[in-house]
Amino acid sequence: MERLNGEGIPRRHLSLALKDRKQVYTARKINSCLLCRRIGVNEAGLCEVCYAMLDGDELRLATLWLQGVGP
Repeated sequence: MERLNGEGIPRRHLSLALKDRKQVYTARKINSCLLCRRIGVNEAGLCEVCYAMLDGDELRLATLWLQGVGP
């Protein structure tokens, strides 16, 4: 799924972004989703809608952030 907002990262790059502490910390700092740029993000830098669509490796990496472990 590609997103409508061109400012966020492409979905195909999300796994790499979730491994990059700087990208996740920046998304959290500005409170803007990595993918869609919606306001209001969790510890992984994702909004509720984008987090709900994760699967596989993306979900595993995001869950590590939510658990406080990070990449």
